[in-house]
Amino acid sequence: MVLAKQGMLDSIKIIDFTNYLPGPFASLRLGNRGAEIIKVEPPHGDPARNLSTMHEGAGVIYAGTNWNKQSIHLNLKDPEDQERALQLIKTADVVIESFRPGVMKKFGLHYERLKEMNPGLIYCSISGYGQHTDHQSG
Repeated sequence: MVLAKQGMLDSIKIIDFTNYLPGPFASLRLGNRGAEIIKVEPPHGDPARNLSTMHEGAGVIYAGTNWNKQSIHLNLKDPEDQERALQLIKTADVVIESFRPGVMKKFGLHYERLKEMNPGLIYCSISGYGQHTDHQSG
């Protein structure tokens, strides 16, 4: 087994629109390899901040999966904050999001739009029931 070297992703910038556990854990792993992670949270913060036992003002799940990230609070329903998000994405290599299908489109941050302004962008969407299922809206 070959172990990955720390820092192998030093030049990679990831914009993280995820919360709770699967997405934050994925970006944590990438950050552990040197990627710069910018976590975009709603104005009230990631809901995981208040889950489980608290450690230094944050739930341990949140603290354990977000310790190596920069954080910015944006209201993605606000056009000005949508523009701020677009400015972050213009210089990013990767976007990771964990909204229900269609939510990023409502915010104007869907892959079809983003690939036009950043053709090399890698877009990772994590949803509980997939993108095209009977359960996607629930």
